[in-house]
Amino acid sequence: MTTREVADLIGLSPATLRWWRMQGGKVGPPSITMGTRSVKYRRTSVMAWLAAQEEASRVGSID
Repeated sequence: MTTREVADLIGLSPATLRWWRMQGGKVGPPSITMGTRSVKYRRTSVMAWLAAQEEASRVGSID
């Protein structure tokens, strides 16, 4: 997936994803840099990251 596709999927701007990448992979979904400029995201990795975010947001909540 491209940065734009991931941004659209999660409802954030591409700039946010770029900022997260600059943080050394500590936040945001994992990305792959192909060559010197092309950044891609594996759909399975993005979906796993989203699931983890959802799970983390449930911690301590009352159902």
